Amino acid sequence: MDFSVVRSSGGLVPPASVTPSGILQLSVMDKLAVLRCYARTLHVFRHGPGAAQVIREALAKALVPYYPLAGRLKESSHGELQIACSGEGVWFVEATADCSLDVVNDLEDALSIPYDKLLPDRPLQSQGEDPLLLMQVTQFACDGFVIGLTFCHTICDGLGAAQFFACHGELARGVDHLTVAPVWHRDFLPPSPQDHQECPTELGAGRPPAAAPPIMPTASLWKNRTEKAILDSLDKDREVKLVFFANCRPLMHPPLPQGFYGNCFFPVTITASTQGLSRASYAQVVEMIQEAKASLPIELDKWIKDDELNGEDPFAPPLAYTTLFISEWGRLGFNQVDYGWGPPLHVVPIQGSAIIPVGILSSMPFPKKGIRLMTWCVENAHLHPFLQQMAKLN
Repeated sequence: MDFSVVRSSGGLVPPASVTPSGILQLSVMDKLAVLRCYARTLHVFRHGPGAAQVIREALAKALVPYYPLAGRLKESSHGELQIACSGEGVWFVEATADCSLDVVNDLEDALSIPYDKLLPDRPLQSQGEDPLLLMQVTQFACDGFVIGLTFCHTICDGLGAAQFFACHGELARGVDHLTVAPVWHRDFLPPSPQDHQECPTELGAGRPPAAAPPIMPTASLWKNRTEKAILDSLDKDREVKLVFFANCRPLMHPPLPQGFYGNCFFPVTITASTQGLSRASYAQVVEMIQEAKASLPIELDKWIKDDELNGEDPFAPPLAYTTLFISEWGRLGFNQVDYGWGPPLHVVPIQGSAIIPVGILSSMPFPKKGIRLMTWCVENAHLHPFLQQMAKLN
C-alpha cells in the first residue's frame, strides 16, 4: 500500500497544570534491563473529525494525574534507574494522509503498512533522554485517523499503558471524574533480589493463575512452527522453548491498589525436545502449557526470594531461533479506548526485533469476531510449508 503523509513540526505537550516535581523510584520489575525499550503500536479509528486537536488537548490533561509520564528516565549516583518528574512533557506530531482509510482497507494488511509514515519521528535533542511517550495522529480523508504510539516499557506494561489511554479517552470525551485514578505504588517488591533481604511479599493462597494467551492457538503455532521450521533446519534433536508473559496482579499479596499502572508480569517458559513436540498431539501440548501456567506462583515466588535460580534469569530466555515468544494483546484494553467517536477498528502491534521469533494474538478488526494471529517467527525458507500447515487448522 502506498500513500503520502505530511507531518507538522512536532512539539512537546506538557501537563495542562502544575504537577509535582522530584524523583520517583521504580519497582524491581520496572528496572529490568529487558524493559529498557519502546513498544510501538498503531490504533486505527474510522471516524474523528479534527481528532488531532482533541487528542492533544486531552493528552495535556491526562498528564496531570499521570505526571510521571511527562518526566524522563535518569540514573542515580549508584546507577539505579529512576523517574525524574520534570514536567517536560511528551512528544506529539500532527499529520495528514492523502487518502481515506477505505483506500487502504483500514490498514488490515499488516505486512504492507508503511509504519514509518504513521509513527512519530524522534525529537532532535542534543542531550538527555527521549520522552517516555511519543504520539502521532494522522488524519485521513473522510474523517478517519490513526494514532501511532511509541511508549517506554520501563514505566508501564501493556495493561498499565491501556489504563493511561482509557483515561486519555475519557478526558477527550469531557468526563469530569476518571473511572480509575492512577496510583504509582512501585514498592510492592523488595528493592532488588540481589540484596537477599527478607521478602515481605507472599503470593496469595488459593488465587487462580494469572491470565495468559488462549491456549489452543498458542499450542498450534508452537507445534507447527517446530515441525515446519525448526526440525527442517536442524540435523538432530534439539531443545525448543515457548515463552509468554503472564499478568501477576492477581498473585500479589497484599493486592495491588486499583489504578496501579506499572510493570507486573512474569515469563512462563515451556521446554520440550523438537522430536517430542512434533510427536505430541495438540491436546498434549495444551496440557504442557496448562502445567506451566499452574506453576507460575511457585516460579514467581522463587524469583522474588532469589531462591533456586541457579544463576538463570527468567526474564532473559535465549534469543534463538529455537525460542518462540507469544504475546496476548486482545484483552489488554486498547480496543476499548474511546476519544468520542467510538473504539478503534483494530490495534496493530509492530515488530520490535527482526531476530526474535514472536507471535502476537489480538482481536480481529471490527466488526469481525475471533482471534487474529500476527507472527514474525520463521525464516523465508520455511515460510511456505509453515503457512500450508497453519492453513490446515482452518
